[in-house]
Amino acid sequence: MKYNLLGNTGLKVSELCLGTMTFGGKGWAKAIGTLDQPAVDSIVKRSVDAGINFIDTANVYSEGWSEELTGKAIRNLGLTRDDLIIATKVRGQMGPGPNDSGLTRKHIIQQAEASMKRLGIDYIDLYQTHSFDPLTPWEETLGALDNLVNSGKVRYIGASNLAAWQFMKALDYSAHNRIAKYVSLQAYYSIAGRDLERELVPLMIDQQIGLMVWSPLAGGLLGGKYKREDSGKAGSRRDNFDFPPVNRDRAYDILDLLHPMASAKKSSVAQLALAWLLKQPAVSSVIIGANKMEQLEDNLKSTEVQFSADELHQLEEVSKLPPEYPGWMLEFTKGNRTK
Repeated sequence: MKYNLLGNTGLKVSELCLGTMTFGGKGWAKAIGTLDQPAVDSIVKRSVDAGINFIDTANVYSEGWSEELTGKAIRNLGLTRDDLIIATKVRGQMGPGPNDSGLTRKHIIQQAEASMKRLGIDYIDLYQTHSFDPLTPWEETLGALDNLVNSGKVRYIGASNLAAWQFMKALDYSAHNRIAKYVSLQAYYSIAGRDLERELVPLMIDQQIGLMVWSPLAGGLLGGKYKREDSGKAGSRRDNFDFPPVNRDRAYDILDLLHPMASAKKSSVAQLALAWLLKQPAVSSVIIGANKMEQLEDNLKSTEVQFSADELHQLEEVSKLPPEYPGWMLEFTKGNRTK
């Protein structure tokens, strides 16, 4: 297990991060996973034993139950809290009231306290806004997050699921007002879904922002069960929860290459898909989640996969995005103005 700096901080996070959406199984999360406490304890123990020090959860996962299971696992296993980087999120609906969601000062501070209580901790390492809130101005959201950092209840703040213009606006507001700024972005990225590379990856590299990848296997499509000739149900999560959206034609082109490559390397399709992400320069950590121990064991082996230059070239060619404006125009006009 390697450890990478999280953006422009000195914080070292494991290249694989343990995701906890499979913990619990309440509400909409039931389609993702239904792991109980003994299973969660086993998953957390194996992850930490493998060198993972980074755990990602959210208040909305199983309506808070995921946080409770995660916190109890840490205590059950006798893990040292300060050895772990615990990340959680705020934004989603946590009750029936009109102020039980969003990124208002009221909701952010209330949910930070609730998350710490559920996790059984007295500070959050990385507190992330789960998405954009069009009703709340950035000054209110970022001011509340800065208050939490200054109070010692939060160490770092991060964002998730933002457009490039939204993210840059938030970074600029923090810099101009000299308050805590986002150090990371959690976003969907996979070899079958490289849209992030159009605007957000260049922004993150330029601004030295850490990238945490969610759904690196494209909702199970890259887990190894799907092939072009068997394009129906494959006994995967995507059978019941078809998310995130994927260009199926391009995905099957990628799978046509990954399956024989995995066989030749005595690896798995999932390991190659994860390993490709680990090679991408903007990536700080790739979030993996599992319903079964064998899935976790398989994912952990992705850190051992090596690609030849030719293999990387093949993967690049089959998965690259089609040209889109203004990208193709910027490439056309750059001429000799390159480093």
